[in-house]
Amino acid sequence: MWGMSDTSPAAPIPDPSAAPAASASATQSPDFDAMTRDIADVPAVEVITTVAVHLMSAAAVNLGLAEEGEAHKDLDEARKLIQALAGLLDASATEVSSFHAAPLRDGLKSLQLAFREASVVPDEPGQGPGEKYTGPVFG
Repeated sequence: MWGMSDTSPAAPIPDPSAAPAASASATQSPDFDAMTRDIADVPAVEVITTVAVHLMSAAAVNLGLAEEGEAHKDLDEARKLIQALAGLLDASATEVSSFHAAPLRDGLKSLQLAFREASVVPDEPGQGPGEKYTGPVFG
């Protein structure tokens, strides 16, 4: 039964005047040496593909392809993200095996086509986002 009681709470109620000191001692500064060692152990291909997937996901949301599609639709932002993704894939083409690159290129093309479909005034062939890297995209 949940009722009021005369007993003290199990944990002391924090004093608002002591909050900054308490939070400063409770918050640990990040261990940058450990973080540097951790990132050094990650293969470059994994970093590149992870960044590409993040760009793809953000572009899809900005194209209105997420659950609450229209609420997040922003074609200007989508254009920038698709352009960055295409540039990343183009720049890393010789470094990333076709095993990793093929699905990323397919995802890029799908985003480019979705952008073309979502645009009220479509870009000229070869002028859409990322098309300076991939060439014109047709449906």
